[in-house]
Amino acid sequence: EATLDLAERRRIRSAIRELQRQELERDEETLASKRFRPERSNQRQDNKENWPQSQRLEEEQQAALAALSEQLEAITSVEELTKLLRAAGEYEERKLIRAAIRKLRAKEIEAATLAGNVQSSR
Repeated sequence: EATLDLAERRRIRSAIRELQRQELERDEETLASKRFRPERSNQRQDNKENWPQSQRLEEEQQAALAALSEQLEAITSVEELTKLLRAAGEYEERKLIRAAIRKLRAKEIEAATLAGNVQSSR
């Protein structure tokens, strides 16, 4: 409501600012408690009926990733790996392929460095 007393207006404004500050602190505390909530174990999160199925799917995925890893070891072309990377759908597959590309490029750089050292020593 309207008041003509300036001192009263200042008190009202400072009280409003204090309430807003307290509300912001409460909101920040709420966010922090949600953000750092301890994670539940996967077994408790999964429905008990679906747990064996999810366990089996995870094992199948791990086996597929192991097979892919062996396949990537045999590939010696960055272009082939890039094609595989573009065709890959799963994050873990792309992660493995990118690691293989980095490894192959590191070998190529090392070979080029060695060849350069051999050339300079002659």
